Amino acid sequence: MITSDIKNQKINVLKKVFGYDSFRPGQEEIVDNILAGRDVLGIMPTGAGKSICYQLPALMLSGITIVVSPLISLMIDQVKALNEAGVHAAYINSALSENQVTKALYNAMCGRYKIVYVAPERLETNRFLEFVMNADISMITVDEAHCISQWGQDFRPSYLKIVNLIKLLPKRPVVSAFTATATAAVKDDIACVLGLEKPFVKVTGFDRENLYFEVRHSKHKDAEVLDYVLSHRGESGIIYCATRKNVDKVYLMLKKNGVAATRYHAGLDNDMRRENQSRFIYDETPVIVATNAFGMGIDKSNVRYVLHYNMPQCIENYYQEAGRAGRDGAPAECILLFSPQDVIINEFLIDSKGENSEFTEQEKAAVRENDIRRLKKMRYYCNTKDCLREYMLNYFGEYSGRHDCQHCGNCSAVFEERDVTDIAVNILKTVNECHARFGAGVIVGTLRGENKAKLKSYGVSRYSTFGVYRGVSENLIKGVIEEMLLEGILAESDDMYHLLRAADEAQGLLSGELRMTIKWSERKEAVKPEKTAKSKSAAASELDADGLLLFERLREVRLEIARRENVPPYIVFSDKTLADMCAKRPRTKEEMLEVNGVGENKYNRYGKQFLDCIAKAKSSDGR
Repeated sequence: MITSDIKNQKINVLKKVFGYDSFRPGQEEIVDNILAGRDVLGIMPTGAGKSICYQLPALMLSGITIVVSPLISLMIDQVKALNEAGVHAAYINSALSENQVTKALYNAMCGRYKIVYVAPERLETNRFLEFVMNADISMITVDEAHCISQWGQDFRPSYLKIVNLIKLLPKRPVVSAFTATATAAVKDDIACVLGLEKPFVKVTGFDRENLYFEVRHSKHKDAEVLDYVLSHRGESGIIYCATRKNVDKVYLMLKKNGVAATRYHAGLDNDMRRENQSRFIYDETPVIVATNAFGMGIDKSNVRYVLHYNMPQCIENYYQEAGRAGRDGAPAECILLFSPQDVIINEFLIDSKGENSEFTEQEKAAVRENDIRRLKKMRYYCNTKDCLREYMLNYFGEYSGRHDCQHCGNCSAVFEERDVTDIAVNILKTVNECHARFGAGVIVGTLRGENKAKLKSYGVSRYSTFGVYRGVSENLIKGVIEEMLLEGILAESDDMYHLLRAADEAQGLLSGELRMTIKWSERKEAVKPEKTAKSKSAAASELDADGLLLFERLREVRLEIARRENVPPYIVFSDKTLADMCAKRPRTKEEMLEVNGVGENKYNRYGKQFLDCIAKAKSSDGR
């Protein structure tokens, strides 16, 4: 039961510390349940404000909150943001010396820190165990909670140490867990493995309506990337590649063509990665080419596009990475460049994961099986002709029933409805005649009667279907096969050969009871939604000419402060906060505290500089 006193205190902390007048959808319910002493599981997409859900109650609970977080960059950013808001917090990870760890834990024990971030690998060290056994621990928060589930996209055995820690504590604290992406199986697994007790579960929905999704089947990816980046010059964007080699290749190609770009991958030393990330965050180089090692915890709000040079390993990864676009609510584009080679690259990366010594043989087998299953779903996303947004929402168990978002490449494209029953039947006949010994390439080559040495060696020319579709597009036959896989008419092996076999659903086609149609287009370009005027944020796009001029001046003030304080600009104030200043044009402290995102601590540190900038703008434009 939340009393009126607690409610008033909660609203006061939200405004005074974080600078917000109201909660976002789902936040208040989670906060109230934590304050009532109940375990919670929050599944909220990137940009939905997960951190407030545990940071705010952490400040109101009597003891210390331990936040388990998997990435050093993420926890460093979170602690910086808290310190900027006037909240004392610390982190414990491999970036600290043993003396620094000892000092941080001592300060926490003395009550200096209310929130302590810790890497999962540090949970069972003697020094940390001694600390938690003697400290007043009010809550343990598990960030990126999908890492604890073998069904999740990034299972980490080290996360199982959290369960042992909870059991060891003399008094069980509230346990809260958060993630941006979780299927129903992962959600249930998180609750089960963590031992959440009658948890309050909140899923706020996965749809990001401001994001435009598109898949392009491309044979000339470098040219597509360069054309896109040059046509969006001046906008901030991320280009994801599956390998370091591709990152370096794309980065050098962009630099050669005069694009202000930088790069990020594990092959660069720590100082280089840190410098390149900083240059991107400070907009010195608006474009960054990176592997998936980049992006966690990076709250850069003005990313206008995310391009994927290679297909990611799973929908979860893609949704997280694409979701780094448009965090300010303004329109942004998420475009995936697909080629069959991407599947081979990802299968290699999945098999390489099995070399991780953390995994037992049983865990290796289970992880690989799940990874291959997810890779298939990702491949189907790249080949479906249905609504891309609906495909992703369905994957996460969300069903809008809309099937036509009019804001993705498929819904905007021009397709024809084609009856392909005869092609599908002949595909099934070929699969059965070869006794399910071949993959799609051989099946397509057989049907098209291709004169290739490999096909001759297999003896496929003796099949009854050999050459029945000479002259028919290779892409069309492949498209029919992909649709048959999507609909469960065909199945394929989980190994590297992808051998095709007829599934139970195939009988209806073979007997003539069913017919099959597909949406088809021979690479007709999608009709993209009209581009809105370029803007730095959703709110800024609504400002008049004078407001936009003031917005740029405030950005300069923010950048000057950020460089002086050695923090990313968005930690000083977000673009949304600057835009609200332009709209409200505060003159006093009281008016400035009414601006969205301005808390008392931030006003005391920076408020006067922004008020002075606004006052100068008023005197110059006569307002």
